[in-house]
Amino acid sequence: MDTCEITDSAAAMLDENGTVVGWTQAAENLVGYSPQDIVGRSAALVVQPSQEAPNMTAYVERCRDREGCTDTAEVRNRDGRILNISRRISMLRGDDGSVRWLVSLTDIGRLTKDVRSGPIRDSLLARASIGIVVRDRDLRCRWVNDTMEHLDGISRERRLGRGPIDAQPGFEAEVVEALMQEVLQSDTTRVHEYRAWLPASPRRERVLAVSFFCLKNADGQPSGLCTISVDVSESRQARERLAILSEASTRLGSTLDVMQTSQELADLAVPLLADYVAVDLEQSVPFGEGPPVRVGWRGGPLPQLRRAGIASVRRGVPESPWLRGDAVPLTGASPFAHLLRTGKAHLEPHLDPAPGGWIDDEPARAQKIHQYGMHSLMAVPICARDTLLGMALFVRTKDPVPFQESDLLLAEELVSRAALSLDNARQYARQHTAALALQRKLLPRALWGGLAVETASRYLPADMEHGVGGDWFDVIPLSGARVALVVGDVVGHGINAAASMGRLRTAVRTLADMELPPAELLAHLDDTVQRLANEDTDTADQTPIEGATCLYTVYDPVTRRCTMAAAGHPPPATVDPHGRVTFPDLPPGAPLGVGLGDPFESIDMELADGSLLALYTDGLVETRDQDIEEGMRRLGAVLAQPRRSLEELCRLATDSCPGHLPSDDATLLLVRTRSLKPTYVASWTLTNDQAAARGARDLVARQLNQWGLERLQDPTRLIVSELVTNAVRHSTGAIGLRLIRHELLTCEVFDNDAFSPHLRRARTTDENGRGLALVAQLSRRWGYRLTLEGKVVWAEQAMPAGLSGRFASDRPFQGRVG
Repeated sequence: MDTCEITDSAAAMLDENGTVVGWTQAAENLVGYSPQDIVGRSAALVVQPSQEAPNMTAYVERCRDREGCTDTAEVRNRDGRILNISRRISMLRGDDGSVRWLVSLTDIGRLTKDVRSGPIRDSLLARASIGIVVRDRDLRCRWVNDTMEHLDGISRERRLGRGPIDAQPGFEAEVVEALMQEVLQSDTTRVHEYRAWLPASPRRERVLAVSFFCLKNADGQPSGLCTISVDVSESRQARERLAILSEASTRLGSTLDVMQTSQELADLAVPLLADYVAVDLEQSVPFGEGPPVRVGWRGGPLPQLRRAGIASVRRGVPESPWLRGDAVPLTGASPFAHLLRTGKAHLEPHLDPAPGGWIDDEPARAQKIHQYGMHSLMAVPICARDTLLGMALFVRTKDPVPFQESDLLLAEELVSRAALSLDNARQYARQHTAALALQRKLLPRALWGGLAVETASRYLPADMEHGVGGDWFDVIPLSGARVALVVGDVVGHGINAAASMGRLRTAVRTLADMELPPAELLAHLDDTVQRLANEDTDTADQTPIEGATCLYTVYDPVTRRCTMAAAGHPPPATVDPHGRVTFPDLPPGAPLGVGLGDPFESIDMELADGSLLALYTDGLVETRDQDIEEGMRRLGAVLAQPRRSLEELCRLATDSCPGHLPSDDATLLLVRTRSLKPTYVASWTLTNDQAAARGARDLVARQLNQWGLERLQDPTRLIVSELVTNAVRHSTGAIGLRLIRHELLTCEVFDNDAFSPHLRRARTTDENGRGLALVAQLSRRWGYRLTLEGKVVWAEQAMPAGLSGRFASDRPFQGRVG
């Protein structure tokens, strides 16, 4: 760093209680308070309290265990302005064991305007080791910090109570003493650079830049002198390396791939900083799953790491015991475990491979250390937004010079830059994983409509980056072997559209369980969308549903009837077994949530066995360059191939989309219908009298015997008896009874009463009210649906294995989701 950098700070001296006992002219210039205003008062007069240190005494105590600390704070200028400053406090010790604190304050705002400033410079200045000496007016040393001895080799005992010449005689000491006298007399700040020889140091020579400040008392008179010394021996080399790293780091984060970014970090550091580099990521980072590990994590097991990047001056990186993607084991005794717990970098200038150290607990690593002569290492945590992303390991093998503090600063700067790119990639991976998980949860994993239909589907989101959108489809089993087919489209695409889609899909399934006819179901869904839109408008964190369309179809394999209604949705395509394609003249209806109040209309049609139904969204048939009619003709041409499988037809239909990249979400649901064999349906008409229940029980028993379902006779007779008895009690006309044998045994009772049956708990004194409770216990599922003539009450029972019904086309199939 330049020698003038250490003059950027304003200095103040505090006693053990945080009271100002010395003030400099630079401090007065920074905050506007003169020595008469501040000396003898608490430093809290100008320094704003923080949550961690609500007062200066608390702040001083927090720094005591660390021999000082550096952070940012707010300072109140005398004119009322709040300044953002970089604050560094250092502990000084006197000859009587007492303690003083030297606080240096640097205006961050002024530094950022300096062309020489920047993240690297500010970090180096804040983290550099500085030596501090405070002298009285006679230039005798009264206070000194521990770092000063490491800089110039003069011990505390030799320095305290002596002047510069007495502590270390020589020409340099005479020059320094003369400068000190000049500063005391003129109240100016001076900077001087000199060389110090350290016989015990491997470097033997250091270049120190010393800044001299005059300290003033409460009267504004000089009370002593403060010197701040910084080792600038490697300043030029550090700046050159930082410039190279700054230029090279622009290559970091070229992709949103955490593994690639980790490899880029390793490649940049070799051989510029180290002979071998390994980047290990916390295991949730590459996959975007699992909770992040916070910096300063304490409890629980060690975070699991995976090797993400390796580089070496040797071909093939033989120093690494693990390949990229491998899990990297750690032991609790290793310095890397301590690094992960504290989030603090680890420097080991001289790595001792002798037995008895932490290396013994990691045999794979120990073998490589011995084999390749690893003699010095640094480990730097990769952190961003209070999240521990992993660790970068720097090792020297061929380079004989051990790592120094300046190397650690460089490594931390390089890792901090890479951490931003890694965190962006991590955030993307997490968002992408969450989006895919959301879509998987919102769309059906497997389509199952009983044995009545064969299904296949495709979903093409316009947001290919996240793979989510607002289109949905569903196949919902209904009573009586019927099945509901649904396809819908929410305006927009991406996460918000997917969330809205999930709400609508849930609403449709709930309404479908109520056995509502298609037109009535859409009317209720329309009310639901309007209500949700009103709620979302009043909620700031919700994105309202701006519009949606839906097509709802019910297919009955017993009658081969298909009933459908649309809410602003294009009609389905129907393909008969001979390949003739038609698009039914389906009333389009208004989109959901528009609130026009027009009733929805449905149509009813009969389908031949083996017919094909294609339900789709407009993204499949409409583009910016192609209108919907042309797209429907193109889709019909693809579907007019009845001998092809549904999967083949799905692939052909989606591959024929212009450009293969839809500008809107596109969905296709293909359904091939089947009809139930007449021999597996039994229907009767009963007279509405007291003998109806007894007659129904006998009819059911004979039919079950014919089907080989004797094991279901007893429960079915009880179910039929209760349902027919209720029909006799509440209706006036003839009563219908039907048994359907499919993958379940369904019993249905028809009457002309529109009263909805409800399950209730009968009291011990009640003579009635237990019938439906008995039906519920004997059946797998029960319910009712309203018809134009009245209602149908039904109950389903599981079939014995191997005795399910057969459809007109007996080849096996099962639905799939594409």
